Amino acid sequence: MSNQTVSPGALLAGRYRIAELLAEIDGARVWRAVDEVLSRAVVVDVLPVGDPRTNQLFDAARRAAAAADPRFLRVLDCDMHEGVTYCVREWAGGRPLERMLSAGPLTGQQAGWLAREVSEALENLHRTGHSHGSISPSTVVVTDAGAIKVVGLATEAALRSTGPGSPEEDVRALGELLYASLTGRWPGPAPAWGLQPAPVEHGRLLSPRQVRAGVPRSLDDISDRLLGDPPRHHSVPITSAAGLSAALSGVIGSSHEPPSQMDETVAVARQNGSVDDATQIAPPIQAPPALDPTPQIPEYQQSAYAENNGRVPAQPAYAAAAETRPVRRQAPPPQNGGRRKPPADEPKQRGSWGGRILILLAVLALLSVVAMAQFLVKGAINKDQGNDSKTNPPPAASSPPPSASGAPAKIVAAKDFDPEPQGNGEEHPKDVGKTYDGDASTTWTTMSYKNKPNFGGSKDGVGIIYDLGALTDVSKVTVTLVGDGTSLELMVPKADPNVSAPAVSGWKSVASLGDQGEQAVLTPAAPVKTRYVLVWLTKIPKDGTGYRGEIAEVSVQK
Repeated sequence: MSNQTVSPGALLAGRYRIAELLAEIDGARVWRAVDEVLSRAVVVDVLPVGDPRTNQLFDAARRAAAAADPRFLRVLDCDMHEGVTYCVREWAGGRPLERMLSAGPLTGQQAGWLAREVSEALENLHRTGHSHGSISPSTVVVTDAGAIKVVGLATEAALRSTGPGSPEEDVRALGELLYASLTGRWPGPAPAWGLQPAPVEHGRLLSPRQVRAGVPRSLDDISDRLLGDPPRHHSVPITSAAGLSAALSGVIGSSHEPPSQMDETVAVARQNGSVDDATQIAPPIQAPPALDPTPQIPEYQQSAYAENNGRVPAQPAYAAAAETRPVRRQAPPPQNGGRRKPPADEPKQRGSWGGRILILLAVLALLSVVAMAQFLVKGAINKDQGNDSKTNPPPAASSPPPSASGAPAKIVAAKDFDPEPQGNGEEHPKDVGKTYDGDASTTWTTMSYKNKPNFGGSKDGVGIIYDLGALTDVSKVTVTLVGDGTSLELMVPKADPNVSAPAVSGWKSVASLGDQGEQAVLTPAAPVKTRYVLVWLTKIPKDGTGYRGEIAEVSVQK
């Protein structure tokens, strides 16, 4: 069997029934097939006999099979049959990002969520020492359910003979993907993936906000930190998937649920016949959905956008004065030189208007008397207070600060916080959920640090950001700790309380405690209204030969 004899209807390796050709990459062919043993659709990469990429494909398949993140499509089988090398991968019905961008850019919420999902998958992969090697709009798929799947882990690079790549190249490619999703333009010198190149000024790539109106400033900054050479405003570059994941989570939150618009985008595309069951190549879109010319502002920026752009509620319309005045009927002209006799109702109307004027004057006179009386009484009170200021207490404040209700606030999500450049972007992210699972026997720990309790003197602190789901009056946060000698702070966003800041400078401290034991109760001077709270550890206890912080439970009270 040769590559040319593998055709629709053929049975490969006695198991995979070839259905249709999806793509051809430098002589290698990518087929949709049916696994007749398990009765499921699969994708099969086929190399002809003697192809020099055979060993590379086997090696890539082994690396891909070790990836555990569900966002990567798994490699199911890789072998040779009658001299033909084949590699079998999972199938996912959906739409490649390349095809979605052909209809226009995504919203800020969609683009940020998509990039964060891919960055989290890459973060887990890079920890194992491997990389994808071929991140692009064609290898990122939005499934029918709105979830993200990354196609061709390692195998795509092997088929294209581009080498295994590196984590840094993956992050750079993800920056290009984010830029294209926000602008609908490709950040390169030539057209790519069906997109025109992004504009350049004085040899420098324009930022997404300079290319397309309505791009959130926070995502514009993240894109510039990925692709800027160097980034604007002396910002610190983002060079790791962990750093990118943390930055995007600080902007759009940490929920894995797809934005509602993402489902709508796929649904509209399916109605127009542009959603492909294949995850590779698909026919051109016949009728792409029309784009809304008005920039769509994500929910987390709507309030700030309204303030900054002068958006005000519509004012009620009032009828013109001429429409609200009583209309006098005109009497017919006098006849026979006699004087006109007024209509029977005219004296009544004049009397009515005169009565209204008298009533108005009476009301004004009454108001004048009341105002004078208040003035005299106030003067007398002030005089008495001046003569006896030592015995009369000052008046009470008209609007006392809100009181705490004591009710628990629900934590809907959480994210470890170890911001760059001091940190590496993560502190045991998989254990964060153990700090609000109601079980004090499960804990989250920081990394272990040598020499000093202040993280070895290498950083200001680490912590966990808790998402309460909506603006909440926070009166108290109780932290159950392990070990003695933990110093910590309760922090909230400085600017918009609905947005989790990506850097420590974007947070302000509202309560702090030093050298705590098993339990620390952080109580602000007055309840603070916020959606996000940061439990920030600044000193950690001794643990064996080093220092390590540990949190068992965190509860938030209104």
